Parts: sequence; C-alpha cells; structure tokens
Amino acid sequence: MPVALLAFVLSACVRPTGDFDRARPSVIHDDLMPTVGDGAARLRGDPVSNFNYTDDEKLLRDRGWTLIRPPWTKDWIGGTKVELARTRVLPETDGRVPPDLYYHYLRSDKFKSSNARYDKIAADASGDAKLVHPFCEVALRVKKADDERLRALRSRPVTSEEAFAGAKARVWENRVMIKWVGQALRFRIIAYKKALDGLEIETPTENRVWKVNTAIRELEGQVRIAEAGCDSENRYGQDDPVRRSRIFTGWGTERAPVQK
Repeated sequence: MPVALLAFVLSACVRPTGDFDRARPSVIHDDLMPTVGDGAARLRGDPVSNFNYTDDEKLLRDRGWTLIRPPWTKDWIGGTKVELARTRVLPETDGRVPPDLYYHYLRSDKFKSSNARYDKIAADASGDAKLVHPFCEVALRVKKADDERLRALRSRPVTSEEAFAGAKARVWENRVMIKWVGQALRFRIIAYKKALDGLEIETPTENRVWKVNTAIRELEGQVRIAEAGCDSENRYGQDDPVRRSRIFTGWGTERAPVQK
C-alpha cells in the first residue's frame, strides 16, 4: 500500500497535457510546485529571482518544456523527474530522462505493426528537429534582452541589492534553461538510437532503418545549434570565428591591379 501511494503521489507530479500534448494550466504545477522549488533552490544556494517574467522569458520556458519533457508522454517516471527539476524542487541535473525508458515504453504500447514503431521514432526525431528553431528564435531574443539588462545594471550609479541580485539571478536562470534544452535533446538522441538498436534485434526490417537514421541525423544537426546556445554561427563550440580562405572568396580581388 505505501508503494502504491508513493507511485500515486509521484505520478501526480507529472505535468498534465491537453491537445497535441501541450501543457495544461495547473495550480499545482504553475503555483504550488514553483513556490516550493524556489525555497529548495535557495537552500541549495542556487540563484533565485523574484522578477516578473518578460513575455519572451515565459515563451522560452513554454517552448523549452516540450523539448525537456520525455519524448514518450506515458513515461510518468521521466515526466516526474523533469517536472520536479523544471519547478526547481530538484536540481536541473536530476531532471534528465533515462534514455532506456523510451524503448521500454515504445515496445509496451499497442502498435498495429512492428514497422509502426520505427515510424514512431522517425516521427519523434523529426518533430523534435522542427521545434529547435522556434525555441532558438526566442532564446536569442532572451539573451539579447539579458545583455541589455546587464548593461542597464552597470550604468546605474546606485542600484539596490535586491535589484542587483534579481537581475543576476534571472540571467542565470535563463542561461540554465537554454543549456538544459541542449542537454535534454542530446539524451533524446541517445534514447532514439537505443530504441532503434533494440528494434533491429527484436523486429528487424529492411525499409525503415534508413528513414529513422536520417531523422536522427537531422535532429543531431539541430541539437548542435542548441548546445552552442542557439548560436548558429558557432554550432561546433569554436572559440574564435574561422577565417575565410581567399581561395573560395574574392581571391585576387582584394586590391586593384597594378596600373602600368
């Protein structure tokens, strides 16, 4: 009985969803758990801001949630971990979804054919790839606003300790959210690859593996951008911009020819 009760309590921590797996409004998840999480974060020594969210900061978290939650919505174990970390009851590092669970839930569901499981992996990977760009658009706007926030903070001759701490904490929170999305997507790729490896042994097929691998490679390209902080100019994490070679651009045209 205690085990069943614990399972019920933990499953209640999973964020409720509506149409198309969108998050539904919830007093528990929108008010109660974040309040508890802020207190837990302060006890851990993590920065906590009491600033109101900008519209883009709200949108960043809404779009980020679809990428950090488990790819399989029936995964209440992973869903619980993510929601406890999202609301800061647990540290963000404890909110990582175990990659083995995707294959477990995938093979336990009722599909009409074995090929449908392959199609599901491909559809999930492609769907994730399409969500990265909209998330990054918002992330870049938030990062730009954070730069403005810090510039304004430095330009003020006198700033209250509360405003200073709140601004620094909000920038930290935004950066952690952006970084978390990149990490979560990397774990999704591992989950998709593990599921594909398992299906190739359990229910081999000739005409689905290429489709799944193509979708995963597409997602990997988008994930590199997310891992670089959504900076498409620096998707491989290079410290300095690469200098262009004259062989490919403008070779021989940098200066006017010598006039005789």
